[in-house]
Amino acid sequence: MNAPAATLVPIFATPFAAVPLAGAGSLNPALAAALAARATADRREPAAPSDPLCYRSREDLFDEEDETVAALRREMLAGLCGAVVATTSYTAAEFDRLGIQARARFVIVRPDGCLPATTESLASWCAIYCVAAPPAVSGRADSGVLRLYQTRFGTMFMDASNWNLRAPFAASHLIWHPVAGHMVAFPASLPYEIALNRTDRDLLLVVVRARFANPGQQAMPPW
Repeated sequence: MNAPAATLVPIFATPFAAVPLAGAGSLNPALAAALAARATADRREPAAPSDPLCYRSREDLFDEEDETVAALRREMLAGLCGAVVATTSYTAAEFDRLGIQARARFVIVRPDGCLPATTESLASWCAIYCVAAPPAVSGRADSGVLRLYQTRFGTMFMDASNWNLRAPFAASHLIWHPVAGHMVAFPASLPYEIALNRTDRDLLLVVVRARFANPGQQAMPPW
């Protein structure tokens, strides 16, 4: 007796967007200088563990009245909105009526430093922009990469039938190599980390957490 052919489709897909920012070539040098000047002890995130190899600023970067930072804010939020609207069933006009709230910090991962695994709370989306990235290191393909952790199968019983699933069903983490001028966006609930920077130069990133509100919506938890 022949078994009927199965219909196989992927479900519960997770969006991940890569976005090159316009004008990054002229923006990044000024931005790198501005952020380096802001990497002071009083601007460090007080809730983060003190780590000389990974500087995390307070989450108030987008609050600053600075032309370079304002240009970055416009480009990052425009890129994020473009990525988000592509995942929804809103029309462009409907999406434009939504309000966006965003908090931003910058992170400097120094040689031999890393950003430990974390998630972004009270937000729906996370965006990470690369301002400056060191060159690749021979033999260390994972140096300074953004690693997103797969969590869907955290409670799954593993046996001979599911430990070797093929794409897109496989349980695997995702790696993105930061490239200056490029941004990625993904759901804020995903755990992520920046792997050890095995170069002799700093990796400079801007991390944004964002959320959207319907027109006239009042209830939104405080940051």
